[in-house]
Amino acid sequence: MKKRLLGLIALIFGGLVLGSVQPVKAATLKVGATKSPHAVILKHVQPKLKAQGINLKITVFQDYALIDQALVAKNLDVAYFAHKPYLQQEIKQKGYKIADVGAVHLEPIGAYSKTINHLSRIKSGATVLVSNNRPDYGRVLKLLKDAKLITLKKGTKLNQADFKAIAKNPKHLKFKYHYDPKLMPELYKNNEGAVVFINANFAVQAGLNPKKDAIALEKKSSPYANILEVRQSDRQKPAIKKLVKTLRSKATQKWIGRHFKGAVLPVK
Repeated sequence: MKKRLLGLIALIFGGLVLGSVQPVKAATLKVGATKSPHAVILKHVQPKLKAQGINLKITVFQDYALIDQALVAKNLDVAYFAHKPYLQQEIKQKGYKIADVGAVHLEPIGAYSKTINHLSRIKSGATVLVSNNRPDYGRVLKLLKDAKLITLKKGTKLNQADFKAIAKNPKHLKFKYHYDPKLMPELYKNNEGAVVFINANFAVQAGLNPKKDAIALEKKSSPYANILEVRQSDRQKPAIKKLVKTLRSKATQKWIGRHFKGAVLPVK
């Protein structure tokens, strides 16, 4: 009788303990990204984050500017599309309270041409097409300088430079830089400039392989790695820290290098 009573008490007590345990609710992170490579990379880590209790909801954008707007409006938790100079420009111009929480990959900007196979062989008076994304101007100027096509004014800071920083242009190249970044592959395919500079994400989306198709390509040492952006108040959120850690892990970084075959470079 005593054993039966003790067993009944244990059963009741166990039921109370089990009943008090609440299932852990999975966290949801809404991330805004461009189609490739950002959304592709995010989809790769989705299962890994799910195993850590994080549901990754990915929204693909075509327009750069709309992503930061959505982040500030709290329609997103994370933005993954831009490099740090772009973010610094947005903060300076619009007063966004957005923080960089880590670099993930580099999309090397490249020069593409239908008529020449090396940037230094561009003809005198030729037209060079560049997008209107001002933070990329320094990247273009460096590639032109490395090809010995231009020299820059003394004291020029590439992360702040524009085409007025050119001191010498011996081949009298003509620069046009009013195009939407996503239109650059189309301009190249239509042979609308002797040289067209294209960001790797738009090149990849257009079926180009920057490593093979570009006549000049930014090096891995570039400071323009793509970052994860969050609102300043969210920097310490556990779910965001897990996302950063997963994207910057050795396994993910190795996958980026392998999957994109050098067209997109891991930062670590």
